[in-house]
Amino acid sequence: MRLKEISSEVFKSDEAIIRVSRREIEFLKDRVSSAPRGRVRLCAHASNEDLLHEMIIVLTQQTYIRPHKHVQKSESFHIIEGTVDVVVLDDDGKVLDVIELGELASGRQFFYRISQPIFHTLIIRSPILVVHETTNGPFNRADAIFAPWSPEEHDPTAKQYLRDLETIVASRVKRSRL
Repeated sequence: MRLKEISSEVFKSDEAIIRVSRREIEFLKDRVSSAPRGRVRLCAHASNEDLLHEMIIVLTQQTYIRPHKHVQKSESFHIIEGTVDVVVLDDDGKVLDVIELGELASGRQFFYRISQPIFHTLIIRSPILVVHETTNGPFNRADAIFAPWSPEEHDPTAKQYLRDLETIVASRVKRSRL
């Protein structure tokens, strides 16, 4: 499959049938190391106006996904490679739930779907995470509501926020396993 570069983070194919193999995954994994935000994606949908968006996304462990929620949208992840904790938060930033996801062989859950407008973020546990994400379109950047108590993506405090969240999640997960 021939991939067309839309930006340093986004690739597409104009083929009528999108097929993804280890080759495309390795290509994306190779490209993520030079991506400014530590993420790249292969969009399987034709345009931002499509009603269904499917993407293969590769993220590095250092990637910060600002806590956000979607109004009138669903989102699902199917983990292809790696491990991640999806952290679900209330409107004040308190951790409500931690969904431990991993590839099928990891023994963790490998799929989740969220269909309510609830804040969530990711703590990537493996050096690289590869996910198949599905959401409804059309894409409008304004549809994502970012948590006002969380730092913006390029804010210098974002890394510390993520470290603090990791500490909270680690103690919560440890307690739930006792």
